[in-house]
Amino acid sequence: MLPDKRSTAKRPAIMPPEEKACRARLKVLGGDFEEASPQASAEGCALPFPIRLKRLSATIDLEPDAVINCTAAEATVRFATTVITPTAKSAFGEELATIDQASAYVCRPRNGTRKLSEHAFGNALDIARFTLAGGSAIDVEPAPPGKNAEFLAAIRKAACGPFKTVLGPGSDADHSLHLHFDLAPRRNGGTFCK
Repeated sequence: MLPDKRSTAKRPAIMPPEEKACRARLKVLGGDFEEASPQASAEGCALPFPIRLKRLSATIDLEPDAVINCTAAEATVRFATTVITPTAKSAFGEELATIDQASAYVCRPRNGTRKLSEHAFGNALDIARFTLAGGSAIDVEPAPPGKNAEFLAAIRKAACGPFKTVLGPGSDADHSLHLHFDLAPRRNGGTFCK
């Protein structure tokens, strides 16, 4: 795998102030999490101060828990509470209850390349399903039915900006059954949404 500057960054002995500040913001936002063990590999994967994100708010569960970096967790919590929840309420008349994630930290390259994935830095989250308070599930899939398609399209469009990369069904075969959101560092703060 091709190295990334994050691969060789030394893990400080104590948690940096920006990590502590992120955790404080996450608590204020209502995210439920615990500290997780640092991750590193000979291939260059690195997650020095991970958290295990368990809930996105008092009313939104995350299944299963996601090992992720705090910045990506904060972006996910903000997006779930300020965009996904009101969009679900508007589209279906119900609150969002659960988000099923398909992948958070995974030490691997991007599909079809030797460059490390943002998952290798805990900087990405793949979402496969949204479940409403009444039990109805909205699966991410290539051809969802009516209201589901409108809901998923609205979420995907709104994610471009808060997240730097947004991929899903139609992007490529690897993203046909989930939405991929990440915070990849890009030149000039740009986005890649497909």
